Amino acid sequence: MYSKEEIGANVPDDLLQPIKGKASGVLSGLDFMVKDLFAVTGHKTGNGSPDFLAQSTPAQQTAPLIQKLIDNGACLTGITICDEFFYSLTGINAHYGSPVNVRAKERMAGGSSSGSAASVAASLCDFSIGSDTGGSVRVPAAFCGLFGIRPTHNSLDLSGATAMAPSFDTPGWFTRDADLLKIIGEILLPAAANQKKASPELTQTKQTLHLATDAFAQATDDVREMLMSVCALVSNNFPVGAPVEINPNSYLEWREAFRIIQAYEVKSTTLKWVKEHKPTLGPGIKERFEMADKITDAEYNSALMHRTSVESRLDEVLSECPILLIPTAPVIAPLVATPANEMEIFRQNTMALTCIAGLTGLPQVTLPVAEVSGCPVGLSMIGKKHSDLAMLELACNISKSLNNTIIGEANA
Repeated sequence: MYSKEEIGANVPDDLLQPIKGKASGVLSGLDFMVKDLFAVTGHKTGNGSPDFLAQSTPAQQTAPLIQKLIDNGACLTGITICDEFFYSLTGINAHYGSPVNVRAKERMAGGSSSGSAASVAASLCDFSIGSDTGGSVRVPAAFCGLFGIRPTHNSLDLSGATAMAPSFDTPGWFTRDADLLKIIGEILLPAAANQKKASPELTQTKQTLHLATDAFAQATDDVREMLMSVCALVSNNFPVGAPVEINPNSYLEWREAFRIIQAYEVKSTTLKWVKEHKPTLGPGIKERFEMADKITDAEYNSALMHRTSVESRLDEVLSECPILLIPTAPVIAPLVATPANEMEIFRQNTMALTCIAGLTGLPQVTLPVAEVSGCPVGLSMIGKKHSDLAMLELACNISKSLNNTIIGEANA
């Protein structure tokens, strides 16, 4: 059993006392932690920045999404470290350090919801809440061997949470088992999703899986081969349709459109505070803010047009192939000691895959299905908007069909 101190997943100004959930509730008896961007009554939000924390004031009200979990019986036990102002995928905070990924201790937990993922992987809590803008739940879930979800954009209430890039921002959650991932979804996701789950059309199509071959081509050879072997096992119990190419052009173009829109939106959120207060920023974060400040209206409008074409393309694909399979991340978790320039290459390559759901607002569920070189890798499902609960149910079924085990290299 690990301690909070061993994992380093919690902020220095952590909760002094747990916030107990209601005595009766679906989540009664379960503990959870939340990323350092959600308001918690009486607690300061730091956004991964000690300078922001110093100027913050205690919240008067807990974020509705967090309160809903407490009202359903879960006990809030901690606030977790994240990348500074959420502007990274590494999970390494220059001020607070890097939470330990117990599944691969010399490698990063992934970010920006690194502490949330690391705490669940180390069994410090039963589940945790993060946020996902450019992959900040999906990537750490894959690196830490967890189940994770980026829900349909705008399907959940993000009031009481710090905004980064509002047209991409969404909360998400991590668990060690698929059943709990689904239970939390049944509590948090709106009634409309439940209605769609019950519709005959969705019931008929939800288990038809299609490999996005061009997405798999973005992965390293070892990750691609391992995940393809997992897909072959999945096809023994679930209908797998014809492979499909989802991107007729270049993932570089899709990633660039995401980068520009995200940066432009950052100018009106966290960058405003940074320019006014001039905090000490860690490497990589400082440069990204400087880049964001230079994005022009013309670049932004061009990227928006590109985003529309991506949305149209995915609508077209999903009309024929309702659930797509892609690698969650194209690589295993990099070493924590990886040089900064290589980290930036990792970030760019990873966002080529994570930008798919980001640009389109589609739900994505990642499953821990294999290991490569002793490191977890994740397989993701992307589905139609508001098919979240159907995909969570499917994740449970796939997980059970794989016997809830991690498939090692010997089985490739």
